[in-house]
Amino acid sequence: MTLLAVFRSRAQTLEFVSALRGMGAAVQAVNTPKEAGVGCGISARFEGAFLPRARRALSSGRYSAFAGFMRQSGRGFEYL
Repeated sequence: MTLLAVFRSRAQTLEFVSALRGMGAAVQAVNTPKEAGVGCGISARFEGAFLPRARRALSSGRYSAFAGFMRQSGRGFEYL
């Protein structure tokens, strides 16, 4: 299952992508879907198997602009 970590800050998104890669996760910076309802425009896409690592990265507390996780649902995305 494809997941997105949605942020309200481009800088925090890119920092999160870097942190997750450092934890050995396959992750990409992608355009944020309109369903997210946030203006940043960039999210982190990764497979569900890496969700525990993503949560661990978020627990550092450096991501105040984190808006939530979304999963692919049909042709769009929805918040978990």
